Amino acid sequence: MNVYDFQATSLDGKPVDLAQYRGKVLLIVNTASKCGFTPQYQGLESVYRELHGRGLEVVGFPCNQFGSQEPGSEEEIGAFCEKNYGVSFPMFAKVDVNGDAAHPLWKHLKGEAPGVLGTEGIKWNFTKFLIGRDGKVAKRYAPTTKPEEIADDIEKLLA
Repeated sequence: MNVYDFQATSLDGKPVDLAQYRGKVLLIVNTASKCGFTPQYQGLESVYRELHGRGLEVVGFPCNQFGSQEPGSEEEIGAFCEKNYGVSFPMFAKVDVNGDAAHPLWKHLKGEAPGVLGTEGIKWNFTKFLIGRDGKVAKRYAPTTKPEEIADDIEKLLA
């Protein structure tokens, strides 16, 4: 099983088969509009614009599980990201990343790349998973890791 086996819902409510990203390098991120890490949208967009043409896709999954930092509707989330950070990479509908109601993709990501000391739970917004062209998780990054700090790892997978 890999990330291409999952579906998600776009911000505009349409089902998206993640198989459409087959052969691409993915950076999957749980996001929030009212988080101390929210300025990372700028870095995510920068990395996306720089490397998209070579096969990178950045995909954002808003999550309201951490301090209620993503309270808005999908429409409000999209408008916020575009207006404040010029986000042009794909954004999906709000998901849970922890607990019984966690989106199946996020259950898979956490199982494939556990965090510190083997814990699977997502600790906060802007946890990132780098996925190789084969759809397998290459690495997990903490919320404090800035997107530009991941660029070298992305470059290796794009090579």
